[in-house]
Amino acid sequence: MPSNDEGLRFRDILDNIARIRRHLAGMAFDQFIEDEKTQDAVERCLERITEAARKIGDRLDMKYPDVEFHKLRQFGSVLRHDYGGVDTDLVWAAATQRLGLLERTITQELTDYPQPPVV
Repeated sequence: MPSNDEGLRFRDILDNIARIRRHLAGMAFDQFIEDEKTQDAVERCLERITEAARKIGDRLDMKYPDVEFHKLRQFGSVLRHDYGGVDTDLVWAAATQRLGLLERTITQELTDYPQPPVV
């Protein structure tokens, strides 16, 4: 169900970061290059992260300039529209070097949102 709830978007980002970490657990770059399923899974998780960032909009850009949310949203456009030209090195770098700062930032922002009710 579509939602404008930023808290939900934040949780989606954190969930997909966790998925990427599980997909890449114990994997080196040379293994990643040879594993199309993992490449596809990581790209899909990154696509979800960038889509959530797009739906959040630009309100975090100036608050957290080091995260480079504008570049994150641009990367999503590449993943969605130029998927044949996605550089595997770039995907690896995004998944292994950029997620820690994003995770800390989103976790900080999420502290302002109530947790969803337990059903």
